[in-house]
Amino acid sequence: MVTISVLEPHKLAIDQREVVPPSEGEIAIQVMRAGICGSDIHILHGSNPFVTYPRIIGHEFAGIVTALGSGVSGLSVGDHVVADPVISCGYCHPCRIGRSNVCANLQVIGVHRDGGFRSTAVIPQENAVKISSSLGFDVAALAEPLAVAANVLWRTGCTADDTVMIYGAGTVGITVLQVAKMRGARCIIADIDEKRLDRVREFGADAVINSKLKSVAEAVAGEMDGLGPSVVIDGAGIPALLDEACGIAGPAGRIGLLGFSAAPCNVSQQEIVRKELTLVGSRLNRRFIPEVVEWLEAGKLKPSDMITQTFAAEDARAAFDLIERNPEKTLKVQLAFDA
Repeated sequence: MVTISVLEPHKLAIDQREVVPPSEGEIAIQVMRAGICGSDIHILHGSNPFVTYPRIIGHEFAGIVTALGSGVSGLSVGDHVVADPVISCGYCHPCRIGRSNVCANLQVIGVHRDGGFRSTAVIPQENAVKISSSLGFDVAALAEPLAVAANVLWRTGCTADDTVMIYGAGTVGITVLQVAKMRGARCIIADIDEKRLDRVREFGADAVINSKLKSVAEAVAGEMDGLGPSVVIDGAGIPALLDEACGIAGPAGRIGLLGFSAAPCNVSQQEIVRKELTLVGSRLNRRFIPEVVEWLEAGKLKPSDMITQTFAAEDARAAFDLIERNPEKTLKVQLAFDA
């Protein structure tokens, strides 16, 4: 089978390996489509602090069940499924309170254990979510990044009454935009790239801000009757943005962090206390993929335009090169293992 792995930082390998049969409680999936995420790029460059090497990467993938390990129930060979990469223990405190995405014993497919960039992937049965045979594998593979967006909006309590300010017009920003718009919120996106801002208008952004040309604080000051946005989402992970987010958020505002950096950042305690802001982190997804699949199957989300390129799996190196050398031409690049 075709396998794409990072042997060590800066060393991508594309080779053929034998298919490993599923063990007890596991299933084998013929991977049809898999998306390349920014975190896969970070793993390649050695800047993902959670990965161990060597590692078969990939955590956004969908395909067909081809084999069942002993003890598997509720799934059959031939079922179409999408993977949830979050593996949790089920018994630690976070798991017991429904926060399995920050399990004390967390493992992530494609990070801590081998992922979906291979012709046949083996995952625990609990991590396979059935999808309709009418849902394209390319769209199904977007369920995971959309679930990440659903998670941060759940963490910030986003509703139709909110104005959401999103930093970053890339994949993260656009997935957050789509889910927030589905919930009826007004959405504003800031970025320094005019082409990206043109693109997010097509995805339904109510307003855009080129933060290279205009102050974000000034641009959003009139929102929510002059109070400022009620929800701010940082999908860029630039340390300086957190302090600005505290400044622009309105009273009782909520700030959600998706991006992160190892660099320290300043945060105004005065602003947090004065406006009683809520500051939350958001990691992965808290079992939102089944709900996202329902949205996709019902047509509530139509994210197919996010897929800008599809490469045969054997051409993965060219796909990675395109993302790194010409990011302005890409949004979501997928690999086809059935090509």
